Amino acid sequence: MRGTILRRLYPSAKFPVARYSFARPFSTYPEHQKASSFWTLTFTLAIVGGGAWLQDRYFNPKDTITSQPRLPQKPSLGVIDTLATMPAELAPGTVGNLTPEQEIKLKEFWVLTLKVFGLTLEGLEAPPSTATSEAATSAPAQDKKKSKGRWGLFGRADDEDTKSGTASSVSSISAADGDDKYGQSKEFKQALEDMKPEEIRTAFWSMVKGDNPDSLLLRFLRARKWDTKKALVMLISTMRWRLLEMHVDDDIMFNGEASAVKMSQGSDPKEKKKGDDFLTQMRLGKSFLHGVDRAGRPICVVRVRLHKAGDQDNEGLERFTVYTIETARLLLAPPIETATIVFDMTDFGMANMDYAPVKFMIKCFEANYPESLGAVLIHKAPWLFSSIWSVIKGWLDPVVAAKIHFTKNRQDLENFIHPSQIMKELEGDEDWEYKYVEVPENENPKMADKETRDTLMAERQKLAQEIQDTTVEWIRASFKKETDAASAAEEKRKGLIEQLRAHYWVLDPYVRARSLYDRLNVVQGGGKINFYPGSEKEAESASV
Repeated sequence: MRGTILRRLYPSAKFPVARYSFARPFSTYPEHQKASSFWTLTFTLAIVGGGAWLQDRYFNPKDTITSQPRLPQKPSLGVIDTLATMPAELAPGTVGNLTPEQEIKLKEFWVLTLKVFGLTLEGLEAPPSTATSEAATSAPAQDKKKSKGRWGLFGRADDEDTKSGTASSVSSISAADGDDKYGQSKEFKQALEDMKPEEIRTAFWSMVKGDNPDSLLLRFLRARKWDTKKALVMLISTMRWRLLEMHVDDDIMFNGEASAVKMSQGSDPKEKKKGDDFLTQMRLGKSFLHGVDRAGRPICVVRVRLHKAGDQDNEGLERFTVYTIETARLLLAPPIETATIVFDMTDFGMANMDYAPVKFMIKCFEANYPESLGAVLIHKAPWLFSSIWSVIKGWLDPVVAAKIHFTKNRQDLENFIHPSQIMKELEGDEDWEYKYVEVPENENPKMADKETRDTLMAERQKLAQEIQDTTVEWIRASFKKETDAASAAEEKRKGLIEQLRAHYWVLDPYVRARSLYDRLNVVQGGGKINFYPGSEKEAESASV
């Protein structure tokens, strides 16, 4: 009867009313039959109407997609050299496109950072006329050290006077409550207490890798709206997180996939599970890097349907997440500074929902890898995801939330990704599918060569010292308005930074275990990536 009424009222809708068990108990009491029909109808309409409203409210891409540029060019296949294909216009607030005020902020940030590294910098503050706000200037006058010290980088980093001087100089800095979502002020102070200046400095230059150190600092400055003190809190707490919590460089990236294979073959049940969990995610292709979007940003595809809550513990998921982010960083080079993530929600069900790794991922991008996201595409999200999204959206910083777009079909994806770069799995033109290549035996022979590694590390440390010393010269001359000296130091500094970037790729095989993307010849170093091995020859043949 109820089904008949609903079909007459709404002939185009499908309402499985008779199967709702919560309506049945009322049918045994005649006086409740009308109420039963009324509430069943009301509940059903609420579900359909609410679902339609949420679908339109959260998953209608009109608000977020039409404003995106439709770049017509087809990305070239073969080796992509980002250094040779620099766009005509650099993003605002990045190296090469700073306003005079932003450049001053960068210099002020360097002063604060170098103080944390243990350097004694007397009188190295921006002139009063350049300070735009009290909260964003460099260290206050009372924090200056009166005694002069050498500008060298590798003094006695464990010297208690140096450590206490650093602490007294910057330890009073903190972020306002509204800007301290992840308790980074506490982590900042803890880092100054627990870590020696040399350890913080080492963590910084380890994070730089093949990046421009200015670019790294600018990420934190942009994330904190050019407030140098807040940016410092964020930066140093990140160094602590990398070195003491996640062990990013000395474990996750140093040991890599080969270590997971070794653990999976061991006898220790805990270690074996840790290795198996990591390899399972790699073999499934739960997330992987492939292709570039219309802006030339590397794409990370996350196939949400392959995740089942409880299949892996949180530690394993976090390790896999950081490994993927750090690997994606290897595919970035000037002017590309961000990546695009596609969350493929095809066949998503509630069994795939797991809030813990989502929270961890959000924290990573908001607190530890700021300004690293170009766009996030949530593709083919079912309407049942709307209630989940309402929860997740509440966790997001507005800046990050603004980068998230919902796409329903191929046409929506094409606003962000050229059809030639969209896999057939996502209804695109690219005939490519993810396949994991197993780790071969003895894949990392250079990592056993400690002597060469130490030599290369010493060379990198020397370059880092020269960059720091030249940075001091550059800042000092700039603030004293010694134009010629500042220009000379800036030019020298650019050359040293380029040397550091090139040197990283010499050091890389000695400090980072090879990954799937090395085996596929995708990671080529020096700003070059190749998602299409063999395509260079095909392109050459086609041009003949």
